Amino acid sequence: MEKNIVLTGFMGTGKSTVGKSVADKLGMQFIDIDHLVEQDQEMYISEIFSLKGEAYFRELESKFVQKVSQYTNVVIATGGGVVLNRDNINNLKKNGIIIRLKANIETILRNTSKNNTRPLLQNGDVRSRIEEILKQREKYYQNNHYEIDVSFLTIEQVVSEIIKIYQQYSG
Repeated sequence: MEKNIVLTGFMGTGKSTVGKSVADKLGMQFIDIDHLVEQDQEMYISEIFSLKGEAYFRELESKFVQKVSQYTNVVIATGGGVVLNRDNINNLKKNGIIIRLKANIETILRNTSKNNTRPLLQNGDVRSRIEEILKQREKYYQNNHYEIDVSFLTIEQVVSEIIKIYQQYSG
């Protein structure tokens, strides 16, 4: 059975961008949990947060995690907060290799400034907000098989590293 590649990590660490490229190079299907939720609800995550709340979003997120964790041979990009629910990670680990993409504050700031649809960064000083959320989530992000610091790497270098990990793990 082919294992899934599951990318976790804070927003702005490149999970979706890198995940698509890894899937292309390995001939695997790419699944983005956030996009599944948006398609299901026919609205953006920022709208779900503002209209229905974070708890509602997290329930939907967990529903899709449970579903896609049963697949095999796919690359899955999770939302940054998927790690907050231990069941999500346990489900994803059943058929998957969990790889955390980690980045320094500067990289996260640069990458998240490209779009203003991130609901958790809407209020207050963005740098302070990122630091605060990272601090709250750090212990949850430890629950992985591998970790790659993407701060000073190109997308191609991260993709190459993930493929190397996957081949070692599967081989």
